[in-house]
Amino acid sequence: MSKIGKINIAIPDKVKVVLAGNILNIEGPLGKKSLDIDLDLFNLEIKDGKEISIKPKKIDQNTKRLWGMNRSLINNAVIGSSAGYEKTLELVGVGYRAALKGNQLNLQLGYSHDINFDIPDGIKIVVEKQTTLKISGSDKQLVGVVVSKIKTFRKIEPYKGKGIREKGQYVLKKEGKKK
Repeated sequence: MSKIGKINIAIPDKVKVVLAGNILNIEGPLGKKSLDIDLDLFNLEIKDGKEISIKPKKIDQNTKRLWGMNRSLINNAVIGSSAGYEKTLELVGVGYRAALKGNQLNLQLGYSHDINFDIPDGIKIVVEKQTTLKISGSDKQLVGVVVSKIKTFRKIEPYKGKGIREKGQYVLKKEGKKK
């Protein structure tokens, strides 16, 4: 039995879930998402528009793996369309700053040039201070991909701790050279 798969997914009031063939359409105030569910392997029940349950038709090694994953994908889509996802990045370093220019994020990270990052559709970036970014969106995977891409522009350096990090991320600092 899948520990995660057997938990039912609660649907908030603002979210509408419709199953059309193999495609599960989830629509809420923050956006819509379509998921392809394999109905040959799973039974999907929507109970009075309040709860979703997913159960395998026959339990074997393969369906046990996919059961929890499909349940998590549906749950992430429901949460994303109702509340959304948000991550906060901090720029640590002298002269490191960020600014928004239209549909681009302009980053000054100590290089000889500025870095212009095109913001994808469905992602909203807010520059709170010059060194704090808030990235939000309805798709959990897309938010994570954008955060990861921005973090690669200046990786955290282990001696002084300079670079781009997520809020609350622990940085292991190394000891410098000794005389």
